[in-house]
Amino acid sequence: MSATANGKHDLTEPRQFNLMLKTRIGASEDTAGDAYLRAETCQSIFLDFKRVMTSARMRPPFGIAQIGKAFRNEITPRNFIFRSREFEQMEMEYFIHEDADWAKCHEEWIAWCEAWLKSIGLPDSLLSRYTHPKEKLAFYSRGTVDIMFKYPFGVQELWGIAARGSYDLTQHANASGKPQEIFDETSKKKFVPHVIEPAVGVDRILLAVLCAGYAEEDVKDEKGNVEKRTVLRLSPRIAPVKVAVLPLLKNKEALTKRAHDLYKKLQRRYAVFYDDGGNIGKRYRRQDEIGTPWCVTIDFETIEKPGDTFTLRERDSMAQRRITEVELFALLEEQVY
Repeated sequence: MSATANGKHDLTEPRQFNLMLKTRIGASEDTAGDAYLRAETCQSIFLDFKRVMTSARMRPPFGIAQIGKAFRNEITPRNFIFRSREFEQMEMEYFIHEDADWAKCHEEWIAWCEAWLKSIGLPDSLLSRYTHPKEKLAFYSRGTVDIMFKYPFGVQELWGIAARGSYDLTQHANASGKPQEIFDETSKKKFVPHVIEPAVGVDRILLAVLCAGYAEEDVKDEKGNVEKRTVLRLSPRIAPVKVAVLPLLKNKEALTKRAHDLYKKLQRRYAVFYDDGGNIGKRYRRQDEIGTPWCVTIDFETIEKPGDTFTLRERDSMAQRRITEVELFALLEEQVY
């Protein structure tokens, strides 16, 4: 709060904000009724808890996960897709016994979420944790930790993992009149499960991946001239194209035939791109821009020398080496899955 010389502040009077998006449902205005677009995806999981548990014959610990649209009437949408009124949300409610070590389970899920983010290419140097202090926790929360990411506009929340206790199921039971208890065969007592909730926005993960992977750098071409290279360093696990197959020349049938044969084999299992337009350097650059981890060039050594090897070019280092078809498939199997 800032204040003027006479001690008065420049804040507006308090106003009521509505964080839910209101709409009207009905074919005509006369019969239309008020409705609200959901502000979170988790409540339907709690509504379906008993049905899922009974039909799937589950007992804690188990989880129910879903992905879907959520809508919030954000006061200040900003920073591209980081904060928007409509977004895709992924949430899971992991139900545990009321006597389980919730703190240990909470930490396990935090570590799992961090490991998953690193597995899709987010560097450890851009990730951190923020533990909510007790005085700022929601009244029902036992503990909440946010995995933070260093975006270009600052360090912001990426993934929240909360220990919500039994609050949600208890509230649904009170409002519906239908108990949400489970009978424990061991203790012969009924209990309401507690919940660990990892919740994350797909849009924020996508933005983090793009921010971490995008780079522009100066490199030398074949003639020694310095040029600008745009590269998207996506993990092979999430790159839209896993490998590009490039015949050195498109007017040499022996090269293009071998390239098409390899392309068809790879296409059965991987997302592959075939490109024979322009010089080989420009084709490499095109693949760099879309994040393709590897390019395989079928050259004259492939068809003229024994061994049936190709030139494998790596996106990040731009290093090139000879590789056989068997070695190529082994590399993809190890790195992609």
